[in-house]
Amino acid sequence: MKAITSVLFLLSILLFAGAIWNALALIKPGFYPPKQVLKKRAAALAGGGVIFCLVSIILSSF
Repeated sequence: MKAITSVLFLLSILLFAGAIWNALALIKPGFYPPKQVLKKRAAALAGGGVIFCLVSIILSSF
């Protein structure tokens, strides 16, 4: 069970890092994907990160 929670924590960290990467890409001028696409992608990655983080916290409490 400990290995599963560790993997889920790692996955949530990676998703948060991807969300930050896409959010920072909004600031850069001339970045290819349109801003709407980057906003949706960052929101989806952050949402997935929150879900995996919550699941891993719940599993680690058992």
